Amino acid sequence: MDTDFILQPFNNIDGLHLSNRVVMAPMTRSRANNEERKPTEELEALYYKQRASAGLIITEGSQVSKKAIGYINTPGIHSKAQVEGWKKVTENVHEQGGKIFIQLWHVGRISHPDFHNGELPLAPSALNPNTEVYTAEGRKNTVTPKAMTQEEINQTILDFKNAAKNAIEAGFDGVEIHSSNGYLFHQFFNRTSNKRTDKYGGSIENRARFFFEVLDAVKEVLPEQKIGARFNPSLNNIFGMEMDEETIPTFEYIIKKLNDYNLAYIHLSEPFNDVSDIPYAVTNIAEHFRPIYNGTIIINSGFDKESANKVIKEGNADLVAFGKPYISNPDLVKRFKYNVALTEWNEETFYTPGKKGYVDYSKSKIVPV
Repeated sequence: MDTDFILQPFNNIDGLHLSNRVVMAPMTRSRANNEERKPTEELEALYYKQRASAGLIITEGSQVSKKAIGYINTPGIHSKAQVEGWKKVTENVHEQGGKIFIQLWHVGRISHPDFHNGELPLAPSALNPNTEVYTAEGRKNTVTPKAMTQEEINQTILDFKNAAKNAIEAGFDGVEIHSSNGYLFHQFFNRTSNKRTDKYGGSIENRARFFFEVLDAVKEVLPEQKIGARFNPSLNNIFGMEMDEETIPTFEYIIKKLNDYNLAYIHLSEPFNDVSDIPYAVTNIAEHFRPIYNGTIIINSGFDKESANKVIKEGNADLVAFGKPYISNPDLVKRFKYNVALTEWNEETFYTPGKKGYVDYSKSKIVPV
């Protein structure tokens, strides 16, 4: 019988101790449809409790300030009410023996003035991503954002630091900085979205500067071993992001530099779409970045049990994150263990309010032999 590497415990030298190598990936679910944008006991707290057998849960992206919002009904981590709501989530997960990090999020230009009392979203440069966002009034086209001033950059750094403080108060085991998928940090990294001529633009080092300033601020309030960061190096043609000859070298620089830190992990995504015809792209992210990074790697995007076992066995990742399978299979670890078929998810309820398609998926009635 092949070894189920994905079910083995994981312990790294920096203190991350997990009961298995299955990670629940961060997924926006848009259930915080209340005025405070806070998690509630009957929805988010139950949702994460049901999935607490994961070695590690990484929550949905949670905005670090009102300026960071770009989606309806997403929970934040910047107010007292939100902290109180998250406390019940972490209590539930810990009561089940689970561990949970919160993903700290700023969407940058992937937003709309409707979320900001008519003011423009913030971004590294005044460049419209020419995509759509979903507002309270339905889908709307993005606008040309406001290029961030130094004062606004400084405030955003403080926002991430304060969000990390709030995460500690809420009982989280750590935080993940969402520096991926076309959002604010990724916008700074990419030359198609960052045309700045100051210390945050131009060279690779300059375009990575903002991320490291935030990381250094967060580690003032949280041990490095409780911080993770997420990256999507071969993201292309999504949210106005286009790869060029400096894209992969930019991520190589960032990830090499992270060897100077003792992070809990870096969280990498395989390409979201076919990039085989993109000359600048890397089609096997885990294999490419494993020799570059000395610490713990989580890999995600499109894995099943078999491919997860393979990537761990080959040494290209330490942990594997699962997204959509966790929506409809709250007992995913148990299903992997006993080779039980997975329940299909319903995409029509991914982002709708209420319990349907959120906390009403059944656990399998498995009787171990």
